[in-house]
Amino acid sequence: MGQLILSGATAYISTSIDYLIILMLIFSRTKTCNQQLSVYIGDLLGTGILVLSALILATMLHFIPAEWVLGLLGLIPVIMGLKLLISGEDDNDDVVHETLAKRRGLVLNVALITIATCGADNIGIYVPFFVTLSNAALIVVLITFLVMLTLFCFVGYLLVKVPVVAALLEKYGRWITATVYILIGLYIMLESGTFTKLFTLL
Repeated sequence: MGQLILSGATAYISTSIDYLIILMLIFSRTKTCNQQLSVYIGDLLGTGILVLSALILATMLHFIPAEWVLGLLGLIPVIMGLKLLISGEDDNDDVVHETLAKRRGLVLNVALITIATCGADNIGIYVPFFVTLSNAALIVVLITFLVMLTLFCFVGYLLVKVPVVAALLEKYGRWITATVYILIGLYIMLESGTFTKLFTLL
């Protein structure tokens, strides 16, 4: 049991450690408990979709999509980052506050970010991992994932409360967010062989 929990925790951490930065950036722009809860729910929704996808693919090994196709998910954070750089957020605070005020919008936004930034890695690691598990073991792993997700959200929230980190995000949050989104998107596409595949198709 202990070994199984450790394996599940390791699998989650290996695919989500970079996402901790994203969580910090998202939490830095939340103001209320409802918004922070929405971030958690959005992360849960996005991760749930990825886990469900991995479970389905694990039972349909012959139909697993090429990794470069999953890499196309990297376009989502790239587009979001470019939009943030071009339109900004400091000059349009009303839009930001309106977006944050809409619980559904924030939940779906976080879910999309989760899927885009973790999608390729999660599918690539979770599918072969799930294939080796029995039904009972799978339940233990899924519970472990839930605990790790909750822990990551809590840590991401706490790190924003560190004065130095909070001040940095307050001053450079927009630029850091845009840069991280773009770099993660490009990294996903690069690691997934998306660029190589697209170049061969030209």
